[in-house]
Amino acid sequence: MGSTDLQQPCWAGILLSASLLTVWSLPAAAQLSRGASLLKTIQKPLAKPTISVSQGTAIEQREMVTFYCDTKDVNITIHWVSNSLPLVFHERMWLSTDRKNLTILTVQREDAGTYQCEVWGVLQAQSSDPTFLAVNYGPDPVKIKLKSGVANREVVEVIEGSNATFSVETQSHPHPTYLWFLPNDSLPIRSLFHTMSTLTIHAMSREHEGTYRCLVSNSATNLSRMGVLNVRVLERLTKPCITPSNLSPVENTSLVALTCQTTHKQVGAQWFLGGQLLWPSEHLVLSADNRTLTIHSLRRDDTGPYECEIWNWGCRARSDPLWLNISYGPDRVDITRGSASQVVNIIKAELNSSLTLQCRADSQPDAEFHWTSAHSTTVCTGEQLIIEALTWEHHGIYNCTAFNSLTHLARSTSVLIRVIGPQSSLSAGAITGIAIGILAVIALLTGLGCFLYIRNATRSSREAAEDSIHEAVTSISEKDQPAEPGCSWPIYANVPDSQGQVQLKKMLPLDPPEQFYEKESLSAMPERYSDGPRKPSPKLALHSLVPALPRENMESNYEVLVNPEHNIYCQMNSST
Repeated sequence: MGSTDLQQPCWAGILLSASLLTVWSLPAAAQLSRGASLLKTIQKPLAKPTISVSQGTAIEQREMVTFYCDTKDVNITIHWVSNSLPLVFHERMWLSTDRKNLTILTVQREDAGTYQCEVWGVLQAQSSDPTFLAVNYGPDPVKIKLKSGVANREVVEVIEGSNATFSVETQSHPHPTYLWFLPNDSLPIRSLFHTMSTLTIHAMSREHEGTYRCLVSNSATNLSRMGVLNVRVLERLTKPCITPSNLSPVENTSLVALTCQTTHKQVGAQWFLGGQLLWPSEHLVLSADNRTLTIHSLRRDDTGPYECEIWNWGCRARSDPLWLNISYGPDRVDITRGSASQVVNIIKAELNSSLTLQCRADSQPDAEFHWTSAHSTTVCTGEQLIIEALTWEHHGIYNCTAFNSLTHLARSTSVLIRVIGPQSSLSAGAITGIAIGILAVIALLTGLGCFLYIRNATRSSREAAEDSIHEAVTSISEKDQPAEPGCSWPIYANVPDSQGQVQLKKMLPLDPPEQFYEKESLSAMPERYSDGPRKPSPKLALHSLVPALPRENMESNYEVLVNPEHNIYCQMNSST
């Protein structure tokens, strides 16, 4: 018999009552009331049924339970209720034909609860008192959990020094008992041999590492199950440190490998740059275990700070920040006047004033500065060059050279200092022209003095030489021809005009004696001579100046006259 058949009279009565209340007219309802009261006087009331059960407690999957509904009434229908709800029948239940016997063939934990039977008649029903069915079961498979731990595959890890609380999860009725076994201990913890499902250990250490077991037992079902948990105690992480491979890296010429040093094993590592998580790239390369960070093509902005963090599931430790001291430069060298920021190439300063030059360069570490000038071999060091009182000698170009001892690079720049007199309005070019003019005048005066001195000395020597020649010529002429009265030089009266110039050639000794100086002179002879001794004409010119010789050696220094003819040596003008 199905559940539909059991519930049909009840639903029919409900529908009939609803139709009577909603459809019939008031007189008809009054007639029904009189009819119902008539039936009530004819039919006696239903008696309260009773329910019985074969056993009030059953073991899950092992036992069968039968319920019996006892009633004396006839022409009734029996309905079953479980936990105040109409019973839902399934394949594990059997209901007799008269619906008085309800059998649960295989009891399960969901069959536990209250059961009732109801007796339905015509326009009336009665329900039995509830009876309770208890089902014992379990324990189910046991699972141990560790609140302060984190599972890592088949092992639960806990931090050293922390408190560990173990708890057992299982289903059982009635409540089971628990028996805990600690690692490396074959005997149970007697003090915990009761219904406690938790175990707490304070300050976990490496000695607490191992396998934890818990035996859960149900005395009603006589079943027991063992729960197992493997625990690993992790060391409390200490701060790592970063070790660079190069303590003095240079920009663009070296790479740096940063190693995260730690004594802990089985920990992860990650890097931070400037407080942000570092992402690897071609410039920043991480090793397979993230313990080493390599910086390629080092740049000056790779100074950091760098941090290394090691971690496990429950603890993290980060190193102190590391800054790299990257050497670079010097890049640009500038010269300023004093503390001013403006770069200068030319500086004009008053005479006797003080001047301070400042040299600066972008360099790491700080560059060494050397000052030199074109007019001095002195080398000054330091960022500043101070001239207390400017003189004209300070005028010129000054060079500043910046040198980095770690990069071995040097750069230089220069500045022109123009010294200006306090009352002078002349430019440097005008002053230079005046100086050159003064030097030229001094040289000209010196040359003129030398020329006058040499000319006077030469004139004295020439006069002595001409007197000797005159005496020789006069003696030869007096032998050949007699002198005429009224004419001092009658021998020259008949000399033709075309005879040309008279050449006199003399050899003069020099120092040293073996060297000689030749002199050719006399472009023309004088036009007239007086009756007195022979004197040279003012028009007589020598091609070069000859120093004066002693008179006693004059005759021996001239060549002997081979031809005594007068016209070979001199020429008279035809006008005379």
